[in-house]
Amino acid sequence: MEFRFYALKLSAICIIVFFIQIFVNGFTELFLLNELSLSQPWRFVTAIFLHGGLGHLLYNLFALALFGSFLESFIGSRNFLLVFMSTGVFANLIAFNFYPASLGASGAIFGVIGTLILVRPLLVVWAFGLPMPIFIAGILWAVGDFVGLFVPSNVGNIAHLSGMGFGLILGFLYRRIIPKERKEKSERAKLDENYMRRWEDAHLR
Repeated sequence: MEFRFYALKLSAICIIVFFIQIFVNGFTELFLLNELSLSQPWRFVTAIFLHGGLGHLLYNLFALALFGSFLESFIGSRNFLLVFMSTGVFANLIAFNFYPASLGASGAIFGVIGTLILVRPLLVVWAFGLPMPIFIAGILWAVGDFVGLFVPSNVGNIAHLSGMGFGLILGFLYRRIIPKERKEKSERAKLDENYMRRWEDAHLR
């Protein structure tokens, strides 16, 4: 299965965009998710790559590079990219109805985590200062975001939960599809034993 380092490439794009945000006045306002998004639908995509500060960026880059690379290695680069973009857009579609403005890759990253939970639930990750299976970490992150819904903050908890929810759905599908694809590839790779024996009889004797 191909591995094209899409998680790292997406991280690099976020870094480049962040520097543009810093040095180009008004750039962020042109592409974040806000009330103009219905008439400017590209914002549902572009807002994924914007960040509100260095801490926001670094936190997301760490999660994207780590969990994204894991998922990419399990389901392939093309499928990983589909998960990242689709869950990010879905999270923004939901967030649009609850926040006056939002930005960041968090919804897409939680989508990646949600998919990873179903594809490799026992994958051990470091979370909350402890090693634990990713499905346990996912439950704790989801509970934290649910509690965060009732605590005023600048965190897009609804976007996180939406992304993870859609990611779980995709994870369920990939959990069924990937083993089937690998089995089919394995079967195609097998050589016909009778054909090999006939070839040996014709050319080696």
